[in-house]
Parts: sequence; structure tokens; C-alpha cells
Amino acid sequence: MHKQHFMMKITAAFLLIFIAMYIHITNGTFDMSIKDVVTTLLRINPNEDFDLVIFQFRLPRIVIAALVGLGLGIAGTVIQGITRNGLADPGILGINAGAGTSIVVFMFLFQMQLVASGSSNWISILIMPLFGFIGGLAAAIIIYSFSWRNGKLDTQRLILTGIAISSGFGALSMFISLKMRESDFEMATVWMTGSIYNANWIFIVAMLPWLLILIPIIYRKAYLLDYLQLEEASVKSLGIEIEKEKSILLLCSIGVISACVAVSGSISFIGLMAPHIARQLVGIQHRYVIPMSGVVGMLLVIFSDYVAKTVFAPAEIPVGIIVAILGVPYFLYLLVKSKA
Repeated sequence: MHKQHFMMKITAAFLLIFIAMYIHITNGTFDMSIKDVVTTLLRINPNEDFDLVIFQFRLPRIVIAALVGLGLGIAGTVIQGITRNGLADPGILGINAGAGTSIVVFMFLFQMQLVASGSSNWISILIMPLFGFIGGLAAAIIIYSFSWRNGKLDTQRLILTGIAISSGFGALSMFISLKMRESDFEMATVWMTGSIYNANWIFIVAMLPWLLILIPIIYRKAYLLDYLQLEEASVKSLGIEIEKEKSILLLCSIGVISACVAVSGSISFIGLMAPHIARQLVGIQHRYVIPMSGVVGMLLVIFSDYVAKTVFAPAEIPVGIIVAILGVPYFLYLLVKSKA
């Protein structure tokens, strides 16, 4: 893949994202023209109604959809690279579920105390990604410990263990949420299915530092993901400390996933679909696959959120359900393809 071809393809992908954002921001219960959007953004004859719809509801939602898609797409690429398994995904491996369970525990134990003490929402929202990281890390450690055989990672056991851990954490989340008050239970249930309809700028501030710090680290180590596709003996002969580098990449991807799960709940299959689509577009070199996976993830989540917002309007369904409707057939297709 020449750099010129890569730039053309990623530019085309950004153009599609721009179109998806345009459709998302102008359509809904309160329709607007592109002129209304542009004049509001540029502060030309500002209108209170347009300000409310764009800055309080639609724009934060679109930005979070883009950031979540970016993070999950890149994290999925890393996990597939580390495990050398094209069917690996943060959701399937249970990392999403671990992070989600930890955040449900946080909601159950601490959020009510923060509200009761009159603490600002800022505190709880900024702490949530940290709790998610602890849960995601715990899930990853459990999965790794069960998948480690004869000094190396058994990828088949990894997938099976991940599915079991995901189910276990999902059941635990449901059990904890059932102990909540009725209103909190409804909020937690919608959140667990993957939802960004209650997005606000505080969520964006909470997740941005994680993405700004961890994604550049992942990209700087993109060449290692290329080497990890080789036999381990060959990689070791190059003087690369395999397990150390795998651990760094895995920790970075867990951090990214946790930040995404903290603001959007558990959205599965983006980390599965985006890397495969990216590899079909730009080849197998990870310095191209990583950014393209992020951009494809952005497009998938923005488009899915628009469908979730409009298909049953004025009612909304969680974006995680739309992504699952797209992702399950794609996963089965990949499964059949890998067997063939």
C-alpha cells in the first residue's frame, strides 16, 4: 500500500463521516437545514432553539459517537494483532463486560453518595473511566490466566474463556443492577446495552485524556503488531521482548476500551468489524490499519446512532442494539470464511 493510496482512501472515509454527521445533525424530531446549522455554529444571528438542539443534544452525541467508534476500532485492531485471531473483539473477549460491570458497581456504591453529598456530576463522570479500567484489567487478567498454556497464549482457549467471562460479568452486572432503585435500574439497563443518547460535554472531557494519551502510544508501536504476526521465535531473534510489548499494548487498549465503555456502555462488534474492513481497504500493515480502523469505527457508530435515533422516532433504541444487528451476521460470515 502506497502512502498516496492510503491518503486517498482515508480522505474518502472522512468524507463519508462528514456526510453521516450532516445527516445526523440536521435530522430528528426537530429538523434543521444546513444553513441553520452553519449560522448557529458560526454564531450568525444565534437562535435559542437551534443552540439548544445543536450544542446540548446533537453535537455532543455525534462527537461521543465518533470518539467511541475511534477508540473501539483501534482497540479491536490491537487485540486482534496481539492474539493473532481475526475473531477477537473487546466485547467477545469480555473486556467490555468487565469494564461495564465495574462501572455498574460504581453506580451502585458511590454515585448515590456523590449526589446526596451535593458533589458535582463532574467528579463521578471523571472517575468512571478509572473504574472501567480496573474492571477491564481484571477481565483481561482472568482471561489471560486461563488461556496461558506451555508458556504461550492459546488463542482458541482465549476466545472460549472470553465468551465465558463475558457471560459471567454480564450476569453479575444484571444482578447488581437489580439491587438498584427502579429509576437507577432503568438507567443502568439502557446503559449496559450501549447507549449515547444522554451524551453531554462532560463525558467528552472525561474520555478525551485517555484517548489522547493512549492512542499515540499504540500507533508508535504499530510496527510491533506487524512483527507479532510472525512466529514467536523469529520475533525474539529480533531482540523484541514479546510479553512486555504485548502487555503494554494490551493495557493501552484496555484503557481506551474502558474510557469508551464509561460513556457509552458496552457496544460490541465495532472492534471486530472495523479492523477487518480496514484490512480490506488498506492491506495488513498496522501503521495503515490502525488509523483506518479508527475512522471506520467512527463511521459505523455515527451511522448506527443515527439509525437508533430515527428508526422508531420519537422513541429511541440503544445504539448497541443497532451495532449488534450489523455485527452478528458479520461475525458469522467471518466464522464461515475462517473455516473455509
